[in-house]
Amino acid sequence: MKSTAFSFRTYRLQLLFIFLTTFFLTSCALKPIYSEYNFTKLDKKYADLEKLGNGNVLIYNGANVFHKVDNTASLNIWINGRALGQIKANEYVIINLREGNYEFKALHLDLFTMRSKHDVDITKNTKVIKIKPNLTSNKLEITNELPRNFHKFNHVQSQSID
Repeated sequence: MKSTAFSFRTYRLQLLFIFLTTFFLTSCALKPIYSEYNFTKLDKKYADLEKLGNGNVLIYNGANVFHKVDNTASLNIWINGRALGQIKANEYVIINLREGNYEFKALHLDLFTMRSKHDVDITKNTKVIKIKPNLTSNKLEITNELPRNFHKFNHVQSQSID
């Protein structure tokens, strides 16, 4: 009699574990937003620090391994209220931004929706911006350096409204 009760309890725990695992792996999928910017896919040879600056800015998702594993690395990004689109882990985009102050908004899904706002001053010397999800929000920094593993990065697949 004990073995039947034990096996039923084990069965219920296994079902709960399967349900929770499925829930956590699928609930963190962020729906992409469509870009309001026109950008064309460029080969990585054009993503050279020498060719960036003077308005040409490379923006990349620098998510770490913890966000890649649980599928929470995708970021939806807006610049001055205009949708840039979704940048997944190890993806980048090059856009033209005139000198001035910009408000970047980023959103990613973890257990909760994580939103952040960043004021960024774009100058003629601004070349590279890294944005990445973290445990409680998102972090943005102007690095003006390509990531060490840039050869593993891909250009964002354009999801424009056209």
